[in-house]
Amino acid sequence: MKKATLFRYSNGAIYSLAGLAYGIFSYAAGLLLITRQSLLANAVGTLLLAHGLVICAYFIHEFAHGSVFTKMPHNDKGGEIMAWITGACFASYRGLKEKHLRHHADRLDVTTFDYREILRRAPGWARYGVLALEWAYIPAVEILMHALVIIAQYKGDAAMRRRVSILMLSRVGFFAVLGFIAPQALLCYAIAYLMMLQVLRYMDAYQHTFDVYVTSSLAPAPVEKKRDRAYEHANTYSNVLSLSNPLLNLLTLNFAYHNAHHARPAVPWHELPALHKTLYGTDRTQVLTARELFASYHRNRVKRVLADDYGEVHADGDRAHDFLGAIGVSFLTAV
Repeated sequence: MKKATLFRYSNGAIYSLAGLAYGIFSYAAGLLLITRQSLLANAVGTLLLAHGLVICAYFIHEFAHGSVFTKMPHNDKGGEIMAWITGACFASYRGLKEKHLRHHADRLDVTTFDYREILRRAPGWARYGVLALEWAYIPAVEILMHALVIIAQYKGDAAMRRRVSILMLSRVGFFAVLGFIAPQALLCYAIAYLMMLQVLRYMDAYQHTFDVYVTSSLAPAPVEKKRDRAYEHANTYSNVLSLSNPLLNLLTLNFAYHNAHHARPAVPWHELPALHKTLYGTDRTQVLTARELFASYHRNRVKRVLADDYGEVHADGDRAHDFLGAIGVSFLTAV
């Protein structure tokens, strides 16, 4: 009987190790640099820390799909570690994983909180405060979603409250030590974290035009329309950073090859470019480049907050002009 290997794909072990090593090294090196008494070191450390957080966040996604290790408990443990590093640990990792897998199974953007309804019911000063922060490129909606995750845990049973309290103490203790070592490190960390949120939400914004389904239940979604594989492909976009220089897509762990990922969810990140080429060749129907999307991301940064849909992707011309994009659908805030 063949002995099971640690890594699910033996030919990808070197890539998984390299990716994990880079993410953890960047996080640790960034932490070290933001504690130095040098503005240059602080600036470099903030950027390195931000990218380390991005890579660690995308490894949560890899672990959730079981594409790193052979045994799922190993993937789950890796996902829990990455969740703590990225601040996505307050909801259970199991819940995060199940919600994300529902996104694939139901072909919906599945979320626990309807932040739009919350903002519409909120006092005017709070609603316009969020919009003002979004105008200033501060991801207020993502911060709100993280806060709602923590509040939801405290509204749960005693075990949930105990668990989130322990995690809160661990995070507060971590930042207390960081601030004691170097007070400016707290500001640098906050900036790095906001940068991570911006990168993740930019990638999330333009990968789907799915319907949003708000639920805290694991029951099947109602079938209002035929959401088959053809629907999934037609409403999924690969928002690549670059077609001419595909190595740039490694900056987000190849998460941009999203149609390929949805076609074969268990394929690891390092094989997605080749899979994309095999499946779609030179067909760019479902491909949107950063050059097309950056202007839309900037122009619609306030409008998309309360918009009732994601907008429209045009067949030609400025395809993303009216593509508002999603917001508040991060896998980091799934419960």
